[in-house]
Amino acid sequence: MSATVRDVMTTRVIAVRPDASFKDMAAMLGSSGVSAFPVVDQAGKVVGVVSETDLLIKEADRASHPGLFAGLRRSRDQEKAAGVTAAELMTSPPVTIGPDEPVEHAAFLMYDRGVQRLPVVDEAGHLAGIVSQVDVLSIFGRPDEEIRREVTGRLILQGLLIDREHLQVTVHDGIVTLSGQPGTGQAGQAIVEAARHVEGVVAVQDQLAPRGRSSRPSSESAVHTPNRTP
Repeated sequence: MSATVRDVMTTRVIAVRPDASFKDMAAMLGSSGVSAFPVVDQAGKVVGVVSETDLLIKEADRASHPGLFAGLRRSRDQEKAAGVTAAELMTSPPVTIGPDEPVEHAAFLMYDRGVQRLPVVDEAGHLAGIVSQVDVLSIFGRPDEEIRREVTGRLILQGLLIDREHLQVTVHDGIVTLSGQPGTGQAGQAIVEAARHVEGVVAVQDQLAPRGRSSRPSSESAVHTPNRTP
């Protein structure tokens, strides 16, 4: 399984036009249960994003000390504090992603750009959905047995699991434990790396030992967390 943004994104998205008023957006945030709106132009292309933080700046400005925005915030925040429409409040250009991108790429963009959600756009830039941090984290909800089957399948496909009697794969709470004797240290590293890249794996406990040596006890296991960076 290689989950894509299409697999986890939300397709029912509340979007606003650039001329949407501050008051209307504030009311919509309360009634819709969302925390941000993609801003789309007349052609349906995403031109920005307005979040509840963008709207909060106006109220924060009322209680701010003199010089707060000048000294501690960028000049753009001063402009947002005076903004009354989506066009004046939105973050632009928006950070977007395509529906066929891997989920791990969405996670990387959110972490790297400091955003909680990404508008999903097609090749023409039209809004197709939205993916949030919660959506991305949903991949860790895969059943343990499903993860175990995929790990085992990958090892077989890559020719790493030749003798099942010498290699065992167990999964509990998304943590994959590999035990047995893979033959060589290089083969063991390849097995661990293959397991780390399976969707839903929280960590990998390496209890592998070369042939002729018993596996290490779990208390001394090396734990490898999955690398989600593209």
